[in-house]
Amino acid sequence: MGRYVIRRLLQMIPVFFGATLLIFLMVNVMGDPIAGLCGDKACDPATATRLKQEFGLDKPVWQQYATYMGNVFTGDFGTAFNGQKVTELMSTAFPVTIRLTIIAILFEIVIGITLGVVTGLRRGRPIDTAVLILTLVVIAIPTFVTGLVLQLVLGVEWQWIKPSVPPDAPFDKLLIPGLVLASVSLAYVTRLTRTSIAENSRADYVRTAVAKGLPRHRVITRHLLRNSLIPVVTFIGTDVGALMGGAIVTERIFNIHGVGFQLYQGILRQSTQTVVGFVTVLVLVFLVANLVVDLLYAVLDPRIRYA
Repeated sequence: MGRYVIRRLLQMIPVFFGATLLIFLMVNVMGDPIAGLCGDKACDPATATRLKQEFGLDKPVWQQYATYMGNVFTGDFGTAFNGQKVTELMSTAFPVTIRLTIIAILFEIVIGITLGVVTGLRRGRPIDTAVLILTLVVIAIPTFVTGLVLQLVLGVEWQWIKPSVPPDAPFDKLLIPGLVLASVSLAYVTRLTRTSIAENSRADYVRTAVAKGLPRHRVITRHLLRNSLIPVVTFIGTDVGALMGGAIVTERIFNIHGVGFQLYQGILRQSTQTVVGFVTVLVLVFLVANLVVDLLYAVLDPRIRYA
């Protein structure tokens, strides 16, 4: 196991550099950030030259990338065009988005897996049909529609929640935004768990366990569920980074100043340092999440061994 982890960590190094280089190149060709700093009127040549020198934009792209990566390893993600350190933006944005993501993942695990197990064991029955229709409706409705409807009904009409969520909001204030963020993924987890449970319930090892006279709950939890969770764990593991980076719509609806909000502002203002800095951290989140998922495979299925 130890050698496998070391090998995976070494494999993450070229992936990290390749992903950050691609992001850096994409962000640097999305527009002229200097033009955005000058407002509606174009910058005069002298001002444009001074700003490019100040932010290092007068150097070749490869040199900008090398300088950026060298600073990243010292904990310096650069300075936004408003003069604020990107690390300061991260210190306020990531905590609230992490709380929001934790709530979303808990919704996926608790509600999604539970509904998937129930419907998978009762395939073809009315509850199975109802859940399938409900999840299909959730998947079909865009997230911004779900968020706006819940905000209007629960926040404006019934006043159960605040339409706007403060940055330092505790977990209980993020339940509805977390549900909105998790809604589509929750539906996918439910359908994925249902399919996996239904397929594995007909497997030979399940029939053998039943023939031995094992209690039904033990057959489900110790044998059926563990093997059925492998594709679900894969989906949830990759969904962690997707939720953090894809929270732009949810955070805009509930006015949450998290990672999605800062990414949106960075793209809108063409602040390359902000966008690249936040996405660099998200790349690390994806890589770590994938490593954890691979290690969980051995926990769920004893037949899987890493050398």
